[in-house]
Amino acid sequence: MTDDLRSAALDAKVWPFEEARKLLKRYPDGKPGGAPVLFETGYGPSGLPHIGTFNEVLRTTMVRNAFHTLSDQPTRLIAFSDDMDGLRKVPDNMPNGAMLAEYLGKPLTKVPDPFGTHDSFAAHNNALLRDFLDRYGFDYEFVSSTDHYTGGVFDEALKGVLRAFQGIQDVMLPTLRAERRATYSPVLPISPMTGIVLQVPVEVIDAEAGTIAFTDENGERVVQSALGGLAKLQWKVDWAMRWVALGVDYEMAGKDLIDSVVQSSKIARVLGGRPPEGFNYEMFLDEKGEKISKSKGNGLTIDQWLTYGPDESLAFYIYREPKKAKSLHLGLIPRAIDDYWQFRGNYPDQPIAQKLGNPVHHVHDGKVPTATLPVTFGLLLNLVGVMGEATKEQVWGYLANYVPDASPDRDPELDRLIGYALAYARDFVVPTLVRRAPEGVEVAALERLDADLAALPDGASAEDIQNIVYEIGKTGGFAELRDWFKALYETLLGSSQGPRMGSFIALYGVANTRRLIADALARVGG
Repeated sequence: MTDDLRSAALDAKVWPFEEARKLLKRYPDGKPGGAPVLFETGYGPSGLPHIGTFNEVLRTTMVRNAFHTLSDQPTRLIAFSDDMDGLRKVPDNMPNGAMLAEYLGKPLTKVPDPFGTHDSFAAHNNALLRDFLDRYGFDYEFVSSTDHYTGGVFDEALKGVLRAFQGIQDVMLPTLRAERRATYSPVLPISPMTGIVLQVPVEVIDAEAGTIAFTDENGERVVQSALGGLAKLQWKVDWAMRWVALGVDYEMAGKDLIDSVVQSSKIARVLGGRPPEGFNYEMFLDEKGEKISKSKGNGLTIDQWLTYGPDESLAFYIYREPKKAKSLHLGLIPRAIDDYWQFRGNYPDQPIAQKLGNPVHHVHDGKVPTATLPVTFGLLLNLVGVMGEATKEQVWGYLANYVPDASPDRDPELDRLIGYALAYARDFVVPTLVRRAPEGVEVAALERLDADLAALPDGASAEDIQNIVYEIGKTGGFAELRDWFKALYETLLGSSQGPRMGSFIALYGVANTRRLIADALARVGG
């Protein structure tokens, strides 16, 4: 770590460094005993993980990496799954819903896997989360709530909750409606009769022994231990207990959990602990502007994004403006890819302070690849869109005429993007293309473009072609230059938006473009 880099990071005005400086202030001389600074992310496996779930691990990792720039203190990151939570409702996007309904109220690790591939519903969803985190290369430790409860890891902390029972009630009860206050308990016993996580009043019998009493579903009074997985905590209390038991120093949360953070922080103090640092990010929205929900299944799955775009495009999109509500849908992928590459292209020549503010620095933890991209992803989409059914080899055939010495071996990242472009164009571009007939001044302008292209010498540059296109637009009778470009996109490409036409024609080829013009003119009067 260079002194210049650390000095610049101390003043960097981007959110990962702003968050990391909170931890530097928390432990200016290091965590007592040399213990690692502990970062935590949470996951509720009541539904399939989506990109909003992955978001927390990625953003927390970015803060962790920023902290490493500022300090040599050791760190850990745990991905905590609240898999002992009771199944509250059957998610809309799950198979075998009738079977799941039979297990309502039971811990998620006791609910059968509706997909039939794992020991439980929680195990299935936990595996999906870990698979993606592993695929992305995160440095994390997966922690199961069930394992910690049943294995006794939380037993001493649970005794602390029983000792502070009334103090916790004093925090929580004023925040609840009257009917909820009547039955609220920080501790949720597991019914010995049904195995359901009960929402019933609880009496502390012996805090040191961990014994509680409650009325079971059949009306019988039960005295049993709250330890060893025979009870769990209400989630705000659970969150606070976990912070204290594990020594969590940093955890971020969505804006919808601001009140929960406040209450859990109070409870952590009641338990004698110190709440972690963190911040509240805005929620992702779907195409309709609605909050993404695991149970509704209206968010993107991780695999969906990675079918049409690379990991780094997703990381780039998630990094930016965490405190601003943003849509998250497949239509964003092309722009995210091109923006990522634009920022990556700027990175090498930037001074240190600007590099620390460049999103790609945080996407790659400062180890930004040096390869550049000779064409934009948007241009690739336009190319494969007009090609229709195409293969990678055919696309490379066009690129060879546009990019000197282009080949999959020489440009592996471009080869990878061609695969994404083919998939995206096949599923979202080609089905929407409708090439209209030119009309009015557009007809003469296209005829002139065809003649000018025919007169070009072999090897004409994209810039030469762009100058011809511009000149026709300026002198062809269009009210505005953009009307000419819009006409080109709609008549030749079948879309309302498109690329820089000089680059597209150079890539697609003059002869091929003239065929597009001929097809367009043939539609006149048709």
